[in-house]
Amino acid sequence: MKDLLIGNAAVARGLYEAGCKVVSSYPGTPSTEITEFAAEYDEIYCEWAPNEKVAMEVAFGASLNGARSFCGMKHVGLNVAADPLFTLSYTGVNGGLVIAVADDPGMHSSQNEQDSRHYAIAAKVPMLEPADSEEAYEFAKAAFDISEQFDTPVILRMCTRIAHSQSLVEVGERAERDNIPYVKNGAKFIMMPGNAKKRHPVVEERTLKLTEFAETSPLNRVEAGGTDLGIICSGTCYQYVKEVFGDSVSVLKLGMVNPLPVEKIKAFAATVKRLVVIEELDGVIETHCKSIGVNVEGKELFTNIGEFSQKTIAKAFGLEDKAHETIETAVPLRPPVMCAGCPHRGMYYTLAKNKITVLGDIGCYTLGAQPPLSAIDSTLCMGASVSGIHGFNKASNNADSGKTVCVIGDSTFMHSGMTGLVNIAYNNSNSTVIILDNSITGMTGHQQNPTTGYNIKGDPAAKVDLETLCHAIGINRVRVVDPYNLAECEKALKEELAADEASVIISRRPCVLLKYVKTNPPVKVDKDKCKSCKMCMKLGCPAISIHNGKADIDATLCVGCDVCKQLCPFGAIESPVCNS
Repeated sequence: MKDLLIGNAAVARGLYEAGCKVVSSYPGTPSTEITEFAAEYDEIYCEWAPNEKVAMEVAFGASLNGARSFCGMKHVGLNVAADPLFTLSYTGVNGGLVIAVADDPGMHSSQNEQDSRHYAIAAKVPMLEPADSEEAYEFAKAAFDISEQFDTPVILRMCTRIAHSQSLVEVGERAERDNIPYVKNGAKFIMMPGNAKKRHPVVEERTLKLTEFAETSPLNRVEAGGTDLGIICSGTCYQYVKEVFGDSVSVLKLGMVNPLPVEKIKAFAATVKRLVVIEELDGVIETHCKSIGVNVEGKELFTNIGEFSQKTIAKAFGLEDKAHETIETAVPLRPPVMCAGCPHRGMYYTLAKNKITVLGDIGCYTLGAQPPLSAIDSTLCMGASVSGIHGFNKASNNADSGKTVCVIGDSTFMHSGMTGLVNIAYNNSNSTVIILDNSITGMTGHQQNPTTGYNIKGDPAAKVDLETLCHAIGINRVRVVDPYNLAECEKALKEELAADEASVIISRRPCVLLKYVKTNPPVKVDKDKCKSCKMCMKLGCPAISIHNGKADIDATLCVGCDVCKQLCPFGAIESPVCNS
């Protein structure tokens, strides 16, 4: 049966058919849907883990007990999971273990543009890279076989375009598998130095065997064409090459990008006059080719910044690409903004108004950095705001503590903010932490987290009480405010900044886009009262604009949060009169 699937759904189908039993992930665009689609199969236990390190360790535990397991993450999530990954390479597996990592060339939804192939090389584990949904499906299944055959975790490298584009997939049936019996083996699975020293040679021997496998595996294939030009590529770049050149050039299409073959590349190079490597982002394949004595062109033609396109390929070879010409008409930019009624806006307005230095974090609330709020001073990585404010304040012996806060979301706090708060309490830092609790994991599409009280399937689950948790960590001053109430926010902010000890403000109101949230009727502007002071515009609410010199509120966007009403000094913004 054929089905039209996005790449992430195809991976999930591959996991299902391969007999995968346990899936643990932390949501992160562009990888999120793999786990969401996998959760639709009742035969697979699926969960959202607090972070990627936990997810990989859960997958390891399931593998240790003989089950096929999986964890998924985006490229920056692999940074968080790097600790278990590198040692997993030494222990190997019992049941097959597959790790999907979705790179984001072009940084559509990411804070950096790293190339995850470096992790596969450094950890010395195999990596597969599909070029469409059919391959995403097939490679997910093949990854389990390789994992068990070579006693190794296997990384499946996705990217934004493959994860979210659709193509036909010939799907099959699930192959149920009994768990491989667990046999106690401390020399293999207890990585203390004495055992680890003996496992390193095993890893090196395995790499040699995997390289031999890469020479003949159908994952790497030659598509013979013209002999004047040969191209080595993988993943999305393969699609661009085929669209530009069709069958007019010879292509070595690599599906296994670590370890890379040697003899196969040398043999292919001998069949063409000119050899070019096309790859996003870094010159990984190019460097390998040159290291084995194969003369190739690569990054002198192509950048290692951003994602490619058909036009990129055509331009590098001096070809006219009329099929993919750039539209000359200037398209207005539409920068991302917080939604109308976003609960974070009121707190950010309060912070900006009081000229507070704000260390930010990763999530929807990062959009508070955009004008006119411009309320954030830094964003590094998940959890860094809480750790960072401690360092910021210690650097001045707490002299800046009365004018500095950090902000972090509820899901991000569970991901990696808790340890930073422990550090604040333990090392006596006079720091104010604001947890922006919107009752969901917002940026990646409303996934549950340990603070929501529901699991991945929406069933009731244990719910972390943030107030109790913060007290247990060692924070005495913990208070909750409604971010729609500007006076309450400002009072709490001033009092906690004035306190001579660490404090936590929980800014709590659910995301306005959640289905259960009931919105109020939109507010209206009395044009006669409006004095065009533009105070309401300082909120950056997309529902508010200036029309003919007067404030105007789009009734299709406004959710009646009333924050703008609290700003208007002339009472021009009014709630509609309800007729009983």
